[in-house]
Amino acid sequence: MKDVFQLKDIEKIAPKTKGITPMSVKDVLQSLVDDNMVDCERVGTSNYYWAFPSKALNTCKHKLEELQAQISEAKQRKVSVQAAVEKATVGREDTKERGALLTELQALKEERARLQAELEKYRECDPEVIEDMSKYHRGHRYWTCLSCLLILLVWNGAQSADAAGFTSSAVMCVYNTHVVMTRLGKR
Repeated sequence: MKDVFQLKDIEKIAPKTKGITPMSVKDVLQSLVDDNMVDCERVGTSNYYWAFPSKALNTCKHKLEELQAQISEAKQRKVSVQAAVEKATVGREDTKERGALLTELQALKEERARLQAELEKYRECDPEVIEDMSKYHRGHRYWTCLSCLLILLVWNGAQSADAAGFTSSAVMCVYNTHVVMTRLGKR
């Protein structure tokens, strides 16, 4: 098409020459504009549409150049990957010595896994682990005994925990425990 058209002109020509239903001409035209196959420009209150053959040819040439550039890049990558594979296989030929070394490596890996599992079994006897566990148990026993003592004081109706020598944070801990146990119906 070498002319410039308005929508009403295209609505008359398209059904006759291209077999497009008159109801869908506007949609087809908008689709062509969106795909940059037809140009559209607003002049005043009218829209003008055109598509010159040279634009389509230039678009095809540009797309062809892009695709050829991608092909050449892919070929270069293929060559470089093949060279890297060849370089990596140097010294890795299947020989008796290499096979023996690979077998020995596999055996050493299995031995290491077995020794790690055995070491894990004896981990509970590790002095560092025992020290960490004893610190935890000492702290746990301290707070358990303190909580039990304070609970007993509250349950037995002690007038003042401060008089018994407890700090205010310990008293709050006991009081909170007492409130929770009372709500649960344990008292």
